Amino acid sequence: MTKIRAAITGINAWTPEYRLTNQELSEMVETTDEWIMQRVGIRERRILKGEGKGTSDLGEPAVRGLLEKTGTSPDEVDLLICATVTPDMPFPATANIISDKVGIKNAFSFDLNAACSGFLFALQTAAAYVETGRYKKVIVVGADKMSAITDYTDRTTCTLFGDAAGAVMLEPTFGEYGIMDYIFKTDGSGKKYLHMKAGGSVRPASHDTVGGREHFIYQEGQSVFKFAVSNMADVAAEIMEKNNLLPEDIAWLVPHQANLRIIDATGRRMGLPPEKVMINIQNYGNTTAATIPLVLWEFEKKLRKGDNLILAAFGGGFTWGSIWLKWAYDHVTA
Repeated sequence: MTKIRAAITGINAWTPEYRLTNQELSEMVETTDEWIMQRVGIRERRILKGEGKGTSDLGEPAVRGLLEKTGTSPDEVDLLICATVTPDMPFPATANIISDKVGIKNAFSFDLNAACSGFLFALQTAAAYVETGRYKKVIVVGADKMSAITDYTDRTTCTLFGDAAGAVMLEPTFGEYGIMDYIFKTDGSGKKYLHMKAGGSVRPASHDTVGGREHFIYQEGQSVFKFAVSNMADVAAEIMEKNNLLPEDIAWLVPHQANLRIIDATGRRMGLPPEKVMINIQNYGNTTAATIPLVLWEFEKKLRKGDNLILAAFGGGFTWGSIWLKWAYDHVTA
């Protein structure tokens, strides 16, 4: 029996208009454009402005545009998964809210939280549904409003994060395209280095937690950097070795956009030249679950059917992983 694979058949992304530049940040905290560019390679990041705006307001236009781009009716969608660490609210799931906003009525939906690895974990979860043969059109959204949990008095974190959403359509294929293999890993002992101190069941919101500024990202940068450099690079190289892929077989590395130095280290570990590495961190910063679909969307015109892509990410948890994907279509200009 021919194996059913899950292939990406469309991609779309959406970013807010407002650009928070390094110059503006330097007026808020003690930093400079040179310091930020040398450390992480970010020039500006997009910020969602407006009262009452949440992650679903990023995801909605990304998904709506995806439906239009692929000629898909909302009624045809079987499942929607949203990867996020910044849900609109603890419940209901942001995936439910996005589905309602775009008119998806015949699908079930849920959120998945794996921090910066969230899109990869959600993509493979969605692929498993497609591979059963029951689900024909599955949408995976990576969306985060990181500005909602960023402390703009903390120069070690406020330079890093931005807001965005990206969405892909997964459909079944019987050809040698789509998701070919994956490797995922976690290490919960890493929580002490990267987490949000309050807002969960251990430390519910209170006057003390709000006053102590505990509802923002807490990160021990050097420790996270060391873990990320080694693990993200190793898992990207591991999936190549597992599948007998050589550097010349790879069309693109599609890395999580957290830090330019981490991206460079991963490319070197894989033996890839810089021109085979997708990078847009300079324009958007770290948008957590949105970085990989966002950079894929920007590079879509350069992708060709059959291209071997290695997707790689590292995130809080710690979580990390890689996916070997064969691109399923050539870009067609409307």
